[in-house]
Amino acid sequence: MTSPNHQQAITYAYKRLQRELSPKLTYHTLWHTQEDVVLSCLQIAHDLHIAEEEMRLLEVSAAFHDIGFIVDYANHELNGVHIAAEVLPDFGYSEREIALVTGMILATRLPQSPTTLLQEILADADFSVLGREDFFERNQCLKQELANYGRMIEEKAWYETQLALLESHEYFTEAAKKLRDPMKREHIISLKKMLQSLA
Repeated sequence: MTSPNHQQAITYAYKRLQRELSPKLTYHTLWHTQEDVVLSCLQIAHDLHIAEEEMRLLEVSAAFHDIGFIVDYANHELNGVHIAAEVLPDFGYSEREIALVTGMILATRLPQSPTTLLQEILADADFSVLGREDFFERNQCLKQELANYGRMIEEKAWYETQLALLESHEYFTEAAKKLRDPMKREHIISLKKMLQSLA
């Protein structure tokens, strides 16, 4: 039995994201997938000493996790699962491998409810921004994206929702907690100060 061609599958996902994502998507961009989630996945997986084969499946899942946005904003995870299940056999993936990939994609749905370690890693990677230095910059990109889709949120209400998210959010893996929690705590303090200044 031949091994699946992970690199070709990843390249396929990136090319479709580059060509087909709406310009209204200012947060869920190719950059978010390629430079944010995929790299975060690999970093967490490396810290947890995940086996090479599982690492490759995780990378493919991360590459496909937002591909459903090319179809529809609201149900992008389900659409992503359909696309992955349709195209991955062409790259040599077995039914078992495709089930693992689609399970990881679905684990990024909100509220996140991963049931395996690989699903936990992708869920944590998708929210890695909460504990990164570029949180506020990326956060404005998300606010703009929602506005582009008709969901205008005034500044105070936006910061309130973001503070509530950060205070309630918990990373699943110890690696992500160690990597991201310290900065996330700093962002919570910053958001509280910003809200005080708007009071």
